[in-house]
Amino acid sequence: MAPPPAPPQKSPSPSQPSGKSEVSDLKLQLRQLAGSRAPGADDSKRDLFKRVISYMTVGIDVSAAFSEMVMCSATSDIVLKKMCYLYVGNYARCHPDLALLTINFLQKDCHDEDPMIRGLALRSLCSLRVPNLVEYLVAPLGAGLKDGSSYVRMVAAVGVLKLYHISAATCLDSDFPAVLKSLMLTDPDAQVVANCLFVLQEIWNLEANKSEEASRERETLLSKKIVYYILNRIKEFNEWAQCLVLELVAKYIPSDTDDIFDIMNLLEDRLQHANGAVVLATIKVFLHLTMSMTDVHQQVYERIKAPLLTLVGSGSSEQSYAVLSHLHLLVMRAPMLFSSDYKHFYCQFSDPSYVKKLKLEMLTAIANESNTYEIVTELCEYAGNVDVPIARESIRAVGKIALQQYDVNAIVDRLLQFLEMEKDYVTAETLVLVKDLLRKYPQWSHDCIAVVGNISSKNVQEPKAKAALIWMLGEYSQDMPDAPYILESLIENWDEENAAEVRLHLLTAAMKCFFKRPPETQKALGAALAAGLADSHQDVHDRALFYYRLLQYDVSVAERVVNPPKQAVSVFADTQSSEIKDRIFDEFNSLSVVYQKPSYMFTDKEHREPFEFSEEIGNLSLGQEPVGNSPRYDESDKDLLLSTSEREENGGPSTNGPAASGYSAPTDYNSSLVSLSSQTQSETAISDPGMPKYTSQMTLAIDDLLGLSVSAAPAPPSLKLNPKAALDPGTFQRKWGQLAVSISQDCSVSPQGIAALTTPQALIRHMQANSIQCIASGGQSPNFKFFFFAQKLDGPPLFFLVECIVNTSSAKAQVKIKADDATASEAFFGLFQSALSKFGVL
Repeated sequence: MAPPPAPPQKSPSPSQPSGKSEVSDLKLQLRQLAGSRAPGADDSKRDLFKRVISYMTVGIDVSAAFSEMVMCSATSDIVLKKMCYLYVGNYARCHPDLALLTINFLQKDCHDEDPMIRGLALRSLCSLRVPNLVEYLVAPLGAGLKDGSSYVRMVAAVGVLKLYHISAATCLDSDFPAVLKSLMLTDPDAQVVANCLFVLQEIWNLEANKSEEASRERETLLSKKIVYYILNRIKEFNEWAQCLVLELVAKYIPSDTDDIFDIMNLLEDRLQHANGAVVLATIKVFLHLTMSMTDVHQQVYERIKAPLLTLVGSGSSEQSYAVLSHLHLLVMRAPMLFSSDYKHFYCQFSDPSYVKKLKLEMLTAIANESNTYEIVTELCEYAGNVDVPIARESIRAVGKIALQQYDVNAIVDRLLQFLEMEKDYVTAETLVLVKDLLRKYPQWSHDCIAVVGNISSKNVQEPKAKAALIWMLGEYSQDMPDAPYILESLIENWDEENAAEVRLHLLTAAMKCFFKRPPETQKALGAALAAGLADSHQDVHDRALFYYRLLQYDVSVAERVVNPPKQAVSVFADTQSSEIKDRIFDEFNSLSVVYQKPSYMFTDKEHREPFEFSEEIGNLSLGQEPVGNSPRYDESDKDLLLSTSEREENGGPSTNGPAASGYSAPTDYNSSLVSLSSQTQSETAISDPGMPKYTSQMTLAIDDLLGLSVSAAPAPPSLKLNPKAALDPGTFQRKWGQLAVSISQDCSVSPQGIAALTTPQALIRHMQANSIQCIASGGQSPNFKFFFFAQKLDGPPLFFLVECIVNTSSAKAQVKIKADDATASEAFFGLFQSALSKFGVL
């Protein structure tokens, strides 16, 4: 048989070496050209340098050619110099021993007659960032600060900051800050002045916490002499330098009103600058200087309107969004000043969705009696927008305006017309708004209920909208003839409803309807309580248990608790406190305005919002600390462990049905409610109000809702776990990234368990006794985070992975389970829940 043909040889890519031999060839060619002054030698060097840089760029290690590259740098060709400096700067950090080879030629280039080469050499020398070479930087930097070329002085000023970050003591001992300060006040070049100012601010800000002298030096930068000197030269600076100067001036404290007006007059023309950053920085100066002058402050608002509105309409969408964010902040502080300019905030067809959303917020904020009709008319046009999220936002904007009590009659009519559009998302958003309107304007209930009553519950699928519809069915059941029957049909489909919010509203609505129309609702209420007590969601179960025991105690008391006389809501809670808004205003012209939160909320770890934990746990820093027989690893990133991940909506299969629950429900709901319906009108109690009586049949296998007693925990499933299970962190991480979430549920922790959970070790030992091992943990009260794992004892070695976040304040644990066999997740969840319920009790 003939041998198979050899595979075709792939030709090596011209941009990548085929192996070590090609790097060796490069070294040989560079060595041959080193010191050569033959015609065309520089062109050959350029080709070789380009190949070396291209290899370096794609991540190939060509550090072996370091010596040859340094030898070839002896040339007057500035292009070769630049490529050599780039190469040297890249490998000097990784190979500090090789960096020493570059000192001689870089120092020599620092004295070259060409100022461009002097500047490039000085920049490369300072960019080596090798602590052992600090002594070689001082003399070139000192000479560079006195160089006759402004380019070299500019590079030298930044080089001082690089030296400070390598060795602060060397920088300060060489008295470079004093030289920079003198240079800042005397140098004729504006960019040199700007670089000196930037470097001095950076150094003194870092040193201010270490010495009083540094703190005083930082304050001298805000002296009247320096501020006025820089302001008088501001037109010479580029945009970046102008923003730097304006940021400094914003911190300046003027001595009197004349000082304020002098600064504002100097900066007046900056409001017409083409660069948006300069305009915003100038506005920040104006606003901060006039905070104590109310009348002038209002005039400043009038003055800055035109520049801001011009910036919104010009430039990129990103710039428009940033400027709109600042306008939104100003509108929240002075909405009347912008009420006549509402047309500037109408959405354009070409606007991206994030700009449209912000414009809708602006229209909502500036709405008043004079412009409500025009704004609402415009917003109603957006409701039919092909961009569904914007259509939703426009409907919400109409509702927010209605809650501000401006021309409510016309707005309510518009909202009710939305219900006739027969678009699911329009109907859903409108139902939520109608609910809020009825809470504030109960007098509109007749008109609203007449329209809402024609909506089929089968056509409403979104949880918030369905919850709003159910709320209206319970609150106004006396005005809706079909309310009991609609609720009954919804209760019959209880197991198909995934959203806990809907099931909670369904329980409350059934109770309210029962008190108003007992004969028609008695059966539905009994079914709702039975389903609620069998529900696996802790909140739903607790509410059903509360209602059931409340009805057992006294029907009249239950009615006063569940369906009391209600007063209209006058003011809805604001999402941000005035203190937060003032803090954001103080940080004008920063990311705080764009994020709509103070900087400490997204920069300081201890103030960050709940962290949305990634499915990848590769960032875990694991350090062994054995507990018992199983190794445990502590999380070093405190912020990660103290965070609480957001609950996953529909993250796993529905577990609402009775089969998924470990609770045993009473069997006599309907029979008990027969007597309840007959007693409602006369308000007679089921049992002695002073001493409620409970039969053994009514005892539920769950911790008492009010914490009065703790009954037996649910019986664990038949699943058996391996008490000696072992899993290394790498395998755990890989499995966690590959497996899908099979169960995501909340569990209650007993009061005794909360009291025992002073440190993570307490729960770790308890779970270990139940054959559930911990691989990572951390945190402190009130938030603790754990990663557990367990292994099935019989059959193939299947693992269960658990993320458990315990909040001691709410006595709740968020449990997320991933499993090799998802069908066994339910059984393991029951076992895990059983073990958790025993913590601190047994």
